[in-house]
This record gives sequence, structure tokens and C-alpha cells, in this order.
Amino acid sequence: MPVNPYSDVPVYEQVAAFLREKIQSGELGTLDPLPSETALSQTYGVGRDTIRHALAVLRDEGLVFTVAQRGTFVGPRPA
Repeated sequence: MPVNPYSDVPVYEQVAAFLREKIQSGELGTLDPLPSETALSQTYGVGRDTIRHALAVLRDEGLVFTVAQRGTFVGPRPA
């Protein structure tokens, strides 16, 4: 899905929406790893800072969690 840089919706929100849809549709299931920041950056044609911002939004919503040097995963962090 292409990101529209001319939209009123910030680019990081567009990326977060694309990823949110994949999670909510079941395309990405609980504990599935998300692609790397670099891969997401290339997929959506945006910078890594934009990807980090989008992932932070999803973390704040409780849809993903990040493990240092392991990556970002779908779902709440397991206990």
C-alpha cells in the first residue's frame, strides 16, 4: 500500500494504519515478528524514523511490543 505524502494524515499514522490492519485482519498473528525497520522502510518508502514513530503508536495502543536486539512482535508482551 503506498503512502501518500500529500495526505492530511501524517505519514507515520498511515504506516501505523497499514500495520494495524494487518494485525486486525489476522495476517499478522499474536507473537508473529514484524519485518525489520529497514524492511518496513523499504516497503513503505519512508525513513526509519517514520517507521519507529509508527511502531511507537502501535506500542502505545498495545498492539505490538519490542524486545531489544530481537525485534518487534504482535500482541501484548508475554509475562
